[in-house]
Amino acid sequence: MKTALLAALIALFVYRPNATIYDFKMNTIEGGKEIRLSDYKGKKILIVNTACKSPYTFQLAGLQQLYTGYREKLVVIAVPAGDDFGNQELKTNSEIRDFCRNSYGLTFPITEKVTVVGSQRHPLFQYLVDEAKKLGYDEPVIKWNFTKFMLDEQGALIKVFPADVQPVSNDITSILENERWN
Repeated sequence: MKTALLAALIALFVYRPNATIYDFKMNTIEGGKEIRLSDYKGKKILIVNTACKSPYTFQLAGLQQLYTGYREKLVVIAVPAGDDFGNQELKTNSEIRDFCRNSYGLTFPITEKVTVVGSQRHPLFQYLVDEAKKLGYDEPVIKWNFTKFMLDEQGALIKVFPADVQPVSNDITSILENERWN
C-alpha cells in the first residue's frame, strides 16, 4: 500500500498531464548519464520495453539493424522492463548492459531497468500508454516485452507495435520510408 501511494505521488510530480515526450529524461544503463528525449527532436523515436531472457530477445539484433540503417532519421531507445512479465530480465543494470553490448553489439541508447506496467509504471510509460489510448488502443497497451512505441519527428505517438512485430518488418520500415510520416 505504501509503495503504491509513493508511486502515485511521484507520478503526480514527475508526470504532468500536459507533458510532451520531450519533457522526459531517463538514466542510462551505464549510470551517471541521462537520456533526454528532447535531444531527439526532429527524429522519429522508437521506444521498446526489452528483457534479456524474453522469447523475443532475438529482436535486439533487428533493433540494432533498424537503428544502423535509419540512424539519420530514427533513434531506438531500449528500456529494460524489470520483471514485469516474470523473471525475464537480468538482475542488475550492469548485467543487462553487458549482455546487450556484448551479445548483440547494441549501440543505441539503453535506459536503466524500470517498471512499465502496473501501479509503479515509470512516468514515461504512463505517458505513452495515455497517448496510445487517445489513438484508440485498448488496455493493456503493453501486453508483453518488446512492445514498440513509434513517435514522429514532433514527438507525437504514431503507432504501437506488439511484441510479435519484428523491428525490420514492413510495418515499421514503411513508416520510416513513407514521406507521409517524414
